[in-house]
Amino acid sequence: MPRVHIRTYGCQMNERDSEQVSQMFVERGYTMTAQEAEADVILINTCSVRDQAEQKALGKMGMMNKYREERPQLVTGFMGCMAQSRGSELITTSKVDLVVGTQKYHRVVEYVEQIIRGREERQMDDARFSIVDTEEEQASQNAIRDHELKEHQASAFVSIMQGCNMKCTFCIVPYTRGGERGRPIADIVEEVRRLAARGVKEVTLLGQIVNLYGRHEFPMKDGKSPFVQLLEAVHEVDGIERIRFTSPHPIGYKADLINAFTYLPKLAEHVHLPMQSGSNAILKKMHRPYSAEKFEELVARIRAARPGIAVTTDIIVGFPGETDEHYAETRALCDRLEFENAFIFRYSKRRGTPAAEMEDALQLPERVKEERNQDLLALINKHAQAKYVPLVGTNVEILCEGPSKTNAARLTGRTRTNKIVVFEGNPDRHIGQIFDVHITEFQGFTLYGDPALTV
Repeated sequence: MPRVHIRTYGCQMNERDSEQVSQMFVERGYTMTAQEAEADVILINTCSVRDQAEQKALGKMGMMNKYREERPQLVTGFMGCMAQSRGSELITTSKVDLVVGTQKYHRVVEYVEQIIRGREERQMDDARFSIVDTEEEQASQNAIRDHELKEHQASAFVSIMQGCNMKCTFCIVPYTRGGERGRPIADIVEEVRRLAARGVKEVTLLGQIVNLYGRHEFPMKDGKSPFVQLLEAVHEVDGIERIRFTSPHPIGYKADLINAFTYLPKLAEHVHLPMQSGSNAILKKMHRPYSAEKFEELVARIRAARPGIAVTTDIIVGFPGETDEHYAETRALCDRLEFENAFIFRYSKRRGTPAAEMEDALQLPERVKEERNQDLLALINKHAQAKYVPLVGTNVEILCEGPSKTNAARLTGRTRTNKIVVFEGNPDRHIGQIFDVHITEFQGFTLYGDPALTV
């Protein structure tokens, strides 16, 4: 059977979607390979959140097309958000065979087989034909449910919903992922049970606005939202010891969800809460339905509910019309909130979004965006690094994920607050397990443990 290589760009939802596609190929008898040079099928799962991500995917496909010289029967294709937004134009501009949108991941194997069969019937290497499918499909959110787990894998992503209805002016996601669509709670819990039976100890629930899960499909019960109902149900699954979720929206943090952190101990002490801006004027232009003051109050309530919780965020600098005063407001709010970390992005035009159509006079020079990016990054890093100092000399609980990416001779894991810990240990004994590590030092955003004191 053909060998398949999948390259993934973008968010954790893209990673989860790629995992689903890989598993479907394996179930059909295909072999997955990490080596693109030996693959018979090369697929790139794409992101459209920033232009840089699209350019990376386009550039990578351009490089991969060189393999056609040696293997004329090579099948290439794009999946995901860029495939959804650009559609058939990718067939001609990138000379691929397959373009599959965000609601059609479960069709990928079928389409690849159609292309292969079509070529065999023609018995001509240059008889190429293509398939493009970016149509909506009802209940497509329920197709992302299977997992290809590695040996000793103890953490897994679980997709609970697709799409977003928020229509932030800078964001392409509602146009590439479609409207909000939630999976039934019972189906999600059953998936988590299957994962637990295979040794998974931590699950991360995924959705574009994950804490607004099910608001259109499922009723409130006892004053609890569908998302809190789901958290409680997953919490009851034997074998699951940690629960995470990403990426939430500030308006989804109602009293019931904040309160859940007081009585669901399996909820990990980490919240990623996209702020985007600390200026009310810019938040209004972004169509973010909260004020800087409300956001600050929300962070205080979350920290009060679970002392020691880590709060990280996303921030966009250089949004159209952002003045020095607007940026100063964002900087001041970050200084007060002292985030554990932040992803800071320079505003990037995304075609088809309202912000991209704002008059040219409001668009900021790249130089200004970069200056603000670096300035804010330095501030965030100062506060984040301060959170690491008191950890030296203490024991922290980690879930060991496997070899360190920078040094395969060492192992790595994550704390409940999502900090990376590197230590020397026994792969057979430690990978996939939860245990304490004694922290001896930190460098940058990595903690290091004393191997003499690991269990």
